[in-house]
Amino acid sequence: MIDVAVVGAAGYVGIEAVRWVLAHPGLFLTCATSGTDAGRPVSASYPALTGLTDVVFSEPDPEAIARKSKVALLAVPHTAAMGIVPGLLEAGLTVIDLSADFRLTDAGVYEQWYETPHTAAGLLAEAVYGLPELNRSKLAGARLVACPGCYPTATVLAALPALEGPAVDSHIVVDAKSGISGAGRTPSAKVHYCSASESVSAYGDCKHRHIPEIEQVLSLALYEEISVVFAPHLIPMARGLLATVYIRVEKGFTTAKAVGLYRGRYRDEPFVHVHSAGVMPSTSEVRMTNRAAIGVMVDERTDTLVATCAIDNLGKGAASQAIQCLNTVFGLPETEGLNAWSGVV
Repeated sequence: MIDVAVVGAAGYVGIEAVRWVLAHPGLFLTCATSGTDAGRPVSASYPALTGLTDVVFSEPDPEAIARKSKVALLAVPHTAAMGIVPGLLEAGLTVIDLSADFRLTDAGVYEQWYETPHTAAGLLAEAVYGLPELNRSKLAGARLVACPGCYPTATVLAALPALEGPAVDSHIVVDAKSGISGAGRTPSAKVHYCSASESVSAYGDCKHRHIPEIEQVLSLALYEEISVVFAPHLIPMARGLLATVYIRVEKGFTTAKAVGLYRGRYRDEPFVHVHSAGVMPSTSEVRMTNRAAIGVMVDERTDTLVATCAIDNLGKGAASQAIQCLNTVFGLPETEGLNAWSGVV
């Protein structure tokens, strides 16, 4: 058994990570930290876990985490991770960070988009970007994994095969929609029931912090500069994410060819499913799973590929993807512990 600590476990992503750890036959939850819920049983805050764990939320003390665990899953806000990661690595832990602190390879880009100094920039070169469908070989044995954001996960999976093949333009347009849990557990006017219910709203257009991450990942994968117009939206549901990318492709490229291309690219990927021609995915089919469902169509009138990817923003977009990375880091079967649903936030 691998001893695992979930840091920041009281938030939506954190408690989802707790659920996946508890369901995993090779993992043992040693501690779940929360500065605000410390001293309270995990099951008291999340009754769905009653009888599944007797762990009590504890303060996020790096020394205590290091004594109890071999792996730390960090479900903390950006800036918090960079403060704790160096100490955890020094103590010999493997760190899988679900925040944004180690996703970008350039500290200057991070500081520009997140408007804060990066205090652990020396670790950026070591961090492995945790999208197994792209970086599987680099994840094996990694000490520090930077799990992708939810929007970049869906966008990259939707765009990559086309950009590797028939695309005639390195510029893509992304229309994406996420459930309210993507905004985190802390209340705000934007996610108040009276504001979010029965309403779809755009936010962060052209300035969302996931833009440089998407551009970096695609550019590094393709060895050319990729630019992105990114329009995210908040939709009135608890969880789920749908990203649609629009890419100009060579003339004569058809929907049938697109399906063949995508199925070929993802043939050996256990968590990526490409629908048949004419079938587009929905968030309901991937809810509470680590799966990504992709549908592709080609508008032959405008030579535009439309590729849509549905994921659970708390699952493949965060916590269950972290478990997929953990499996790969430690040489476990990649699907181990990930074929069961993890509960409902």
